Amino acid sequence: MTIPILRTVTITRYITPLREGGSLPALAEADDNFKYVLKFNGSGHGTKVLVAELLGGEIARALGLKVPELVFANLHEAFGQTEADEEIQDLLKASKGLNLALHFLSGSINFDPAVKTIESHLASKIVWLDSFITNMDRTFRNTNMLLFNKELWLIDHGASFYFHHSGTDWENAAKTPFAIIKSHVLLPQATELTQVDEEIKKVLTDDKLTEIVNLIPAEWLVWNDTNKTPEELKNMYLQFLVTRLNNSHIFINEAQNAR
Repeated sequence: MTIPILRTVTITRYITPLREGGSLPALAEADDNFKYVLKFNGSGHGTKVLVAELLGGEIARALGLKVPELVFANLHEAFGQTEADEEIQDLLKASKGLNLALHFLSGSINFDPAVKTIESHLASKIVWLDSFITNMDRTFRNTNMLLFNKELWLIDHGASFYFHHSGTDWENAAKTPFAIIKSHVLLPQATELTQVDEEIKKVLTDDKLTEIVNLIPAEWLVWNDTNKTPEELKNMYLQFLVTRLNNSHIFINEAQNAR
C-alpha cells in the first residue's frame, strides 16, 4: 500500500487573487517553478478549510478520482509587503507559515453539465464521495470540476466536514443523511451508488484513512474554539470517517431518494 506523501514548496511570487473563491485564494508561483492555486491559513475560516481541502482531496485521490496535486506551501513572514491591495496584504501577513496549494491546471475549463454528460459510474463515485465528506459545494451554480486534457478533475473540497465549524460533535455529524446532496450537479447520473459503495469500502480501509488523516500538520489543529490537542482532533476526523463509512447506507439512501 502506497502511503500518501505531500511535497513542500515555498511560494516565491504572488500572481493574482482568484476572487471567485470566498476565502480569496490566489494564483502563485513556487520555488519549483510551477504555478499553484494557493489556499491561505489566514483566511476567514482559518486552517479548518485547509484540513477539509487536504482530507477531501486525498480521499478523492485514493478512490482513483482526478485531483490536482496538493502540496504544502510555505509563506515567509515578509512575503507580500509590497502588495498594494490592503486586503490582500493583510491576508498574506496573516498566513505566514504552512499553507496548502493545488497544482494549477493551465488551459482547463469549468465543467458545464449542459455541454458534457458524465457516465454513471464516475458520477456515482463523485456523489458518493461528496456525501461521505459532506461537501456542500458541487452544485449547478458552482460545479467545482474542471475539464483538463478531456478528463474530469475535482477541485475545492474546503466546504467539506462542515461540522468542524460549529463544534466537535462528530458522532452525530457522522450519521447525518446529508440532505444537501439533492443539489448535487451529478446526482441525476448517479445510478450506481450501491455498487460504488461496495467497491469503495475495499479501498478506504481503516489503515488508508489513518494514513490520510495523519497528513494533517499539527499546526493546523490549534483552534481557539476547543481545548482538544492536535492528536485528539486528528482522532476526531478519523473516527468521523470510520463511523460514516460504516454507516454509508444512511447517506446512500438519502441520495437515492433525492434522485
